[in-house]
Amino acid sequence: MQILSLPRSSALDVKRSLVKHNPQYADRLSRQLARLSDASGPDDMNLPGWHLHPLKGNRAGSWAVSLSGNWRLTFRFDGTDAVAVNYEDYH
Repeated sequence: MQILSLPRSSALDVKRSLVKHNPQYADRLSRQLARLSDASGPDDMNLPGWHLHPLKGNRAGSWAVSLSGNWRLTFRFDGTDAVAVNYEDYH
């Protein structure tokens, strides 16, 4: 997994951000990041309760899984690598 959109380019930055703002979801995010690290395409993230969905408009080509409320783990794939991974409220 490559992470391009984070300040220090690491999944740890995503988790730190979550722990700071929504610590109750840190375990779920950890599971999602671990799964994303092993994923070779979006379908690998299609687990019950995660609500995998493609983004539209200027975000076409990116995907999201639900974390809580409006918060999502967003990403896209470059070949079999997840890239541009982010934790965000894009609504």
